[in-house]
Amino acid sequence: MADLIVKAAVKEALADKNVASDFYDELDAEVEELLEEAAARAEANDRKTVQPRDL
Repeated sequence: MADLIVKAAVKEALADKNVASDFYDELDAEVEELLEEAAARAEANDRKTVQPRDL
């Protein structure tokens, strides 16, 4: 899957912190897992639209 996060936005959000280069890969993996789980929940509820409540 493509990168799901924008590194510049993460850096900006954590402006007062240093960010390790491998942090982005882990964050991207977490986001991917979150999206997969949300999609599965929507499908389990017979919906094609992923909604906030699926998080």
